[in-house]
Amino acid sequence: MSQNLVIVESPAKARTIEKFLGKDYRVLASYGHVRALPSKQGSVDIEQDFTPKYAVLPDSKKHLDAIKKELKNTDILLLATDPDREGEAIAWHLLAALGLDKKKSDIPVKRVVFHEITKNAIIDAVANPRDISLDLVDAQQARSVLDYLVGFNLSPFLWKKIRYGLSAGRVQSVALRLICEREKEIQAFKEQEYWTIGAQWAKAGGQNLTAGLVEINSKKLGKFDIPDRQAADGIVKALEKCGTEPGCAYRVEKVTRSERKRTPAPPFTTSTMQQESARKLGFSAKKTMMIAQKLYEGVDIGEGTAGLITYMRTDSVVLSTLALTEAREVITSLYGKEYALAKPRFFKNRAKNAQEAHEAIRPTYIGKTPVELKKFLTPDQFKLYDLIWKRTVACQMAEALLDQTSVEISAGAGFKFRASGTVIRFAGFMKLYIEGVDDESEEKEGVLPPLAEGEQLDLVKLLPEQHFTQPPPRYSEATLVKTLEEYGIGRPSTYASILNTLVERKYTRLDKKRFIPEDVGMVVNDLLVNHFTKYVDYNFTADLEEELDKISRGEKQWKPLLREFWEPFQTLLKQKEGEVTKSSLTTEATGEACPDCGKELVVKLGKFGKFFACSGYPECKFIRKIEKEKTETAEPVFSEEKCEKCGSQMLIRDGRYGKYLACSAYPGCKNIQPLVKPKGTGVVCPECGEGELTEKKSRYGKMFYSCNRYPQCKFALWDMPVERKCPQCGFPLLVKKVYKREGEFLKCPKEGCDFKEGGKEKK
Repeated sequence: MSQNLVIVESPAKARTIEKFLGKDYRVLASYGHVRALPSKQGSVDIEQDFTPKYAVLPDSKKHLDAIKKELKNTDILLLATDPDREGEAIAWHLLAALGLDKKKSDIPVKRVVFHEITKNAIIDAVANPRDISLDLVDAQQARSVLDYLVGFNLSPFLWKKIRYGLSAGRVQSVALRLICEREKEIQAFKEQEYWTIGAQWAKAGGQNLTAGLVEINSKKLGKFDIPDRQAADGIVKALEKCGTEPGCAYRVEKVTRSERKRTPAPPFTTSTMQQESARKLGFSAKKTMMIAQKLYEGVDIGEGTAGLITYMRTDSVVLSTLALTEAREVITSLYGKEYALAKPRFFKNRAKNAQEAHEAIRPTYIGKTPVELKKFLTPDQFKLYDLIWKRTVACQMAEALLDQTSVEISAGAGFKFRASGTVIRFAGFMKLYIEGVDDESEEKEGVLPPLAEGEQLDLVKLLPEQHFTQPPPRYSEATLVKTLEEYGIGRPSTYASILNTLVERKYTRLDKKRFIPEDVGMVVNDLLVNHFTKYVDYNFTADLEEELDKISRGEKQWKPLLREFWEPFQTLLKQKEGEVTKSSLTTEATGEACPDCGKELVVKLGKFGKFFACSGYPECKFIRKIEKEKTETAEPVFSEEKCEKCGSQMLIRDGRYGKYLACSAYPGCKNIQPLVKPKGTGVVCPECGEGELTEKKSRYGKMFYSCNRYPQCKFALWDMPVERKCPQCGFPLLVKKVYKREGEFLKCPKEGCDFKEGGKEKK
């Protein structure tokens, strides 16, 4: 019987797909990427025309072994990784890691692509395989090498000039620039006072309305034309006289009525889903993507596991013909024919550099309403599915019809007030869904009472109000993603990791869901903007994305792009090595005298931010904190790890002894794990003979080696174990020790055995 092997990224996806394909198919998971550029210098051979030196990831070896074992009984290999550049690259790397040459392989190798995990989509994809697209692979290789060249050359520069451990990223640094420039705008902002004057009027029948002053002496009022209380009081006195003087009345001068149509927002792209999820659900971009991944890969809905949404990394607003038909049926069934469209509504993507090969994010089965699926979903899964379902259905509903009324009221000679109101005549799509807004201060128009031109009104009271201009708001996750997309910076798959990295690296913090740059973030940004201006320029970064798109379309080769980038970049880097000094970046003059010795105080950048210090250090050790405004506790950061006890996502939290992983399902699940997983040594535990000795750190930061079966086995060593039997006493292992005087040598750790090999003789 023919046996077909299908490879996907995740085990959840594998289980769902295997159910659809039947017994002739075996579906295994690669568990994501299997090869990558090692995080060390020399992983790209620049001299050999930017040849990447990929290595198999340590965690991938066991998964590759399982795939190799299955290949022995396989007739056809189908690579079904995700339908984007990343997925294409994973498929290509899988062949290399498995040692398969597509042209010479005894096993036929095909690439299959689907945008939703449904039975029809899977069977159709398998029936219509294609070859791996080397253009897409090259575009992904170019991106990886570019990011490597920036990260592994600019980051060491930051270590020398600012502080060890910092990092710079090609897109991450541009996002940091946006946040820092907004902060500087806020710091430089000077508030300005201005006043507005409103009035409350009463009709003869007793109904009230409120209007705002818009004209004085037939001249339109500007924002700052009433600058202070004195000016406002003068206008109020003039208006108060109007009601008492003969011939001076408050009268409806003009009533304008118009019909306005409102159309729904397009279906979700990755970016708009992240934005709306942040606005309406309060989810971070990373949390949104993790939940969407689960909905895409499959959830048990009582009749088996099914993928509930289409692929969640897309910048397309296109819906398939099937989805449009299903949406119309659902709208007609739930809301009536008047809410459905005679012809489908199509949308155009406004995002710069958008790629529309995929479909928008939508439910795979639009007929399955959120209420119907609620019992099968977690609360967060339900919220996101509900949002995606409503957005998809609403985009194919009829327009909303609004009656808008504008009223102008004259108050004697030269004063004019205006009021506006809106009445919903036909709700259309608004019956189901209205897109969120980033500016929560936007005022909604009310409903006006019936008014006729020439009608006289009675003044109830005048409403002078003081205002102050506000600084531009800090970026939220939604507005930052929106801005990056508008500039054409980054790709749908990168937004969540970019934002998460900025917080994780402590370049920024989230306070009240807004990004605030930390001191070190501001210093890093100033260095990059002042000395590497081109490489954090918004247009340059967007243009580079377009170049990568050209590679993916086969319009450009990837190696020439790398050469074009590298030559000027390395030249500038060498130039700046000599020009930039650490003190110019991390020390600022204040002009203030030290209270202890009288020398000038300076502001220095330390591990925990900026502080005042005496320029006479080390003779004078005076320091003083820089007081900062208190902020809310930072939002928890989601890690890539899942809880092995309950399957929930693990959070990265700060504890007494540093960062650690904690289950997001707390207090239901109290599982915690170290952030950095113990590193295996490959040495079998000599005490139990079953466990492996792993590298760990004590609470005080000292390295030790203990059995991974703890607490069942409590064997531990302070020195690195070496898998070699002691020739003197037969103990199963030796330890490596290093002393300044004796150098490096091997020693038996067993008490009473004095075996030693290597090292220098003691003098």
